[in-house]
Amino acid sequence: MPDPRPHLGEPLALDLLNTRWMSADGLEDLLTDVAGVRQWLADNDLGLPAGEPMLQALRTAREAILHTVRGDSRADLNAVLDRGRIRRSLSAAGPAAEPEVPQPEWLPAWLAADNLLELLSATPDRIKQCAHPHCVLWFLDTSKNGTRRWHSMAICGNRAKATRYYARKLNGED
Repeated sequence: MPDPRPHLGEPLALDLLNTRWMSADGLEDLLTDVAGVRQWLADNDLGLPAGEPMLQALRTAREAILHTVRGDSRADLNAVLDRGRIRRSLSAAGPAAEPEVPQPEWLPAWLAADNLLELLSATPDRIKQCAHPHCVLWFLDTSKNGTRRWHSMAICGNRAKATRYYARKLNGED
């Protein structure tokens, strides 16, 4: 089944945030059941078995990431990160760094939390929420000058432009 979400392809942490989105029917949530977890795992090339414990772990990580990017709290993200670590070693191929998460159901959640650390380290000012007032999606601003405002110009950007145009028409400015 194709993913129903309107915006895909963001880094893992933001893609987990984007498992909630607005539709014509209101707020939608991909993580309401294990089938949604399977969809999210497949979309992110994480060939892991999905289950109820993983669903709960992903929901916990999603909230922790949201609190962190909004600047509300770091404690919840640190609690997710405490569930694993990067194990460094030297292999025949050279230095290796592998995630080590004792409870396998927490691996995808931990990977998303760890990905947020990478984003915060490299480009903290480029993690943005769509500027459309009715959109809840997040994106990594990869524009040259860092001024992107919408998760999608074709969706939310055009809606904003149309709203401004019709407001001008109603006020007799055009």
